[in-house]
Amino acid sequence: MTVAVIAILIMTGVVGVNSISLTQKERQYAAREQELMELIEAETARAEELEAFATYTKTKKYAEEVAKDKLGLVYENEIIFQEVD
Repeated sequence: MTVAVIAILIMTGVVGVNSISLTQKERQYAAREQELMELIEAETARAEELEAFATYTKTKKYAEEVAKDKLGLVYENEIIFQEVD
């Protein structure tokens, strides 16, 4: 009888220790899941921004901006004012 009680107490102790260990792991996994969800949201927003930019680069307005900024092109009747230092 005493041996059975001791065995039950030992088993209860082992289960208790494992329960604590599993609870800690569960907290770690929940924190990691939250981090990953935040990363997913950030990457989704970034993908949307890239998609919007890709759409914008196909517009005439974007072509005009690039032509003006990079190539210095202007319309025929357009007047450019330059700032003097």
